[in-house]
Amino acid sequence: MADRRLYQGGGLGLVDDKGRVAIPNALRSTLAENAPRADGKDGGTIIVAVHEDQPCLVAYDPAYLAELKAELDKRTELSRGSDGKVDPNIKRNGANGEAVPFDGSGRFIMPGFPRFHAGIGSHAFFWGTLDAIEIWDPKTLVETPDLPRAMVSACRYYCQEKGIAL
Repeated sequence: MADRRLYQGGGLGLVDDKGRVAIPNALRSTLAENAPRADGKDGGTIIVAVHEDQPCLVAYDPAYLAELKAELDKRTELSRGSDGKVDPNIKRNGANGEAVPFDGSGRFIMPGFPRFHAGIGSHAFFWGTLDAIEIWDPKTLVETPDLPRAMVSACRYYCQEKGIAL
């Protein structure tokens, strides 16, 4: 999908009691361009899923689904054993997203199960990974080994800027 813009940047969002959170400005404009509403009004759709390997969420625009399916199909075929069977967990892990609307300010309601699974409480750290956006509980992120130093430093920076102790 050559016409999709890529997600770069990060930021911190306050999550209210209902799970409502705003996508940071650095990522919001890209999402709005990648997932415009059919009626031309502000807002659109974001798909939120449990990350297959990390203790976080992954979010993306609906246009990315075709790319994701192609990747999962390729990985599934590569898993084919000598008995002809494939690993069904490849698609189970990658296909757990839930589409939710976001408004013109980038606010959306984080689905309950993914939020619970990732341990996201009152704050969510967003980080662009080109094709998608990762959403982390800040404390979990800084305690997770082997993440890029710049990502951890950005999370610490945004939390410090908002007066949030980790």
